Amino acid sequence: MKLSQVLTQMQATPKLRDHVTAWKVTPRSEGTFADFPVSVDPRLVSVLRERGIERLFTHQREAIEAVLQGENVVVVTPTASGKTLCYNVPILNSLLENSESRAMYLFPTKALSQDQLDELHGLITDLGVDIKTYTYDGDTPVNARKAIRAAGHVVITNPDMLHTGILPHHTKWVKLFENLQYVVIDEVHQYRGVFGSHLANVIRRLKRICQWYGADPTFVLCSATIANPDELARRLIEEDVRLIDTDGSPKGEKHFVFYNPPVVNKELGIRRSSVHEARSMARNFLLNDVQTIVFARRRKTVEVLLSYLQEDLKGTRRGRKQVRGYRGGYLPQERREIEKGLREGKVRGVVATNALELGIDIGALDACVITGYPGTITSTWQQAGRAGRRADVSCAVLVASSSPLDQYIVTHPEYFFAQPPEHALVNPDNLLILLSHIKCAAFELPFQEGEPYGGQSIDQILQFLEEQGILHKAGDTYHWSADAYPAGEISLRTAARDNFVIIDTSGSEPRVIGEVDSFSAPTTVHEDAIYIHQGEQYQIDTLDWEGKKAYATHVDVDYYTQASLAVEVRVIDEFQAERIQRCDKAHGEVLLSALATIYKKIKLWTHENIGWGDVRLPEQEMQTTAYWLSFPEELTATFKASDVESGLVGLSNVLANVAPLFLMCDPGDVGVKAEVRSPHTKKATIFIYDRVPAGIGFAEKLYRVHGQLLHAAEQLIGDCGCPTGCPSCVGPEDEIGTRGKRNALRLLEEARKDN
Repeated sequence: MKLSQVLTQMQATPKLRDHVTAWKVTPRSEGTFADFPVSVDPRLVSVLRERGIERLFTHQREAIEAVLQGENVVVVTPTASGKTLCYNVPILNSLLENSESRAMYLFPTKALSQDQLDELHGLITDLGVDIKTYTYDGDTPVNARKAIRAAGHVVITNPDMLHTGILPHHTKWVKLFENLQYVVIDEVHQYRGVFGSHLANVIRRLKRICQWYGADPTFVLCSATIANPDELARRLIEEDVRLIDTDGSPKGEKHFVFYNPPVVNKELGIRRSSVHEARSMARNFLLNDVQTIVFARRRKTVEVLLSYLQEDLKGTRRGRKQVRGYRGGYLPQERREIEKGLREGKVRGVVATNALELGIDIGALDACVITGYPGTITSTWQQAGRAGRRADVSCAVLVASSSPLDQYIVTHPEYFFAQPPEHALVNPDNLLILLSHIKCAAFELPFQEGEPYGGQSIDQILQFLEEQGILHKAGDTYHWSADAYPAGEISLRTAARDNFVIIDTSGSEPRVIGEVDSFSAPTTVHEDAIYIHQGEQYQIDTLDWEGKKAYATHVDVDYYTQASLAVEVRVIDEFQAERIQRCDKAHGEVLLSALATIYKKIKLWTHENIGWGDVRLPEQEMQTTAYWLSFPEELTATFKASDVESGLVGLSNVLANVAPLFLMCDPGDVGVKAEVRSPHTKKATIFIYDRVPAGIGFAEKLYRVHGQLLHAAEQLIGDCGCPTGCPSCVGPEDEIGTRGKRNALRLLEEARKDN
């Protein structure tokens, strides 16, 4: 059955139609085209025309001309709009003109690097010229690395490898750095928060080394739609950029459906599970042979959904293996096999985390099911854009969960469709991040006294590092003097230095089946945890905490596990504070302590809690930043003590879920802690903290939008139809009590009154 027929059938089904809160149809649109610039080599034009590219989209033409003229550009157009040609054409053109020229491509994931290598190799093969292109990452064989350093015209890598494997060893890359003409940074919207702040410093180090070798590369950046692409690009490369954001590519008819699962318990306001409803949507598409991608926010949800869908399809002609899982932690060969299967149409469905949100070529999918709001408008459009890569009809369905943020979005669809995408926040001058990269830069090249770094004086930092014995000053030059190799100690993506590997010991030979980061390990691979991989269940028998290894055996059980965290927040420094109406707001630096306490056993099919156990692992600490609001005693004194607590807990649940409306972050990037009497403020206080090391600006942004944040929270609670509180607003009754909703609203109303 064609997708258009499936959509007609869906619209005619009352049980489904009654729970659709928005059904937006974007009509088909024609593209706008332009001829190839005359400066592009005829051989390259001929190859592109043989591939069916007779003319360029207008945004491609504009970008290619600008890059060939030496301008830094940031190209911001939707998925499948041909951004790759915006940099491949000018770079190949320059290599055809000058075989000594060099280029570096940076992608946030190895999978995307491999995908782009295949595309570029294809063009070079068709050209029939000797342009050597290689990926250089952790999977590159050691015996191939010397050849890449010496002869690679285009080196495709990722920020992590540039940070640890290329810049510290620049003397082995002389040919590259002496002739580096172009640097491509793709998926720029991914470089926000801690990752983006680290990358900005990696680019500072890259430019410093280029300057040493006499090179001055042109930067080509590409991004999904965000509110501040040119600002973000300038922050990352610290140079002027030209914004190209008028999309010239054609578009097929696109249906975007918002679906709110039915309420199954009116008194408690509990809705049918978004996982079950997403399964139902995806099953309908797949049974009608509509190639479908299903997104889920958590790895565990991916594996649970995969199990469900494989069970649903095991009796069909293609069988259960027509649906595969895809997430971080899978081994590279598994990911390549799945990507190829999707492109060739042998794999009809894939259940993925946002690992497939990026522009990896997985063919022309027709439908996308998003299990729960991804947390940002940008990510939602990116995921929806994975369907409809041809000029045909496509569909994306957002299935809301019961969380307050999901309910706000699904019941206020006009907010989503009218609201511009969020701002991406980075802070490359965060002292902890800055200090780490100054160490790396000093290891790479000595610093001269007075030499700027990132446009600012760092003499005080250099003096501090000298006092610590890390640098040695000779004359006016600071030299690296420590034994340690600094880049190896700094992770660009997580607070932890090393990941935990999961080892399956079921067979005759142990084998690695996945990995998790250190901060996730206590809740994911504690002893007796059920770890799900490719739809198969493994029980963690032993966790070697010091060795960072989790040993597992294959099991067949009807539940998975979910661990709880106990969190404490201690204020280290208060940056700003102000009284707004009858509420105090502040933001500053905090120390976060997290301890995994217990785990629950959740039944696979009914999601019932069928048991629990203790988790006995060390407490973990993370220094970060937080925004907090405090309610003065003259306000809380009018409440009963129990009402203050229930109101605080209910309001904190809402604020933590509403906050991402104002931040370009996932819901899991911020955490919340409510205290009836905070040791720091001595008042009833709610902390919303950056759930990333060192903080990255979320807290300061929330401090600035304090009034809007409280208004959105009040709107969400007031608009919810439940009588006493539910998971869609302040939280379940067993957590906040029968008066939780009323108390949270009263706190908000009192706080927002004029003094």
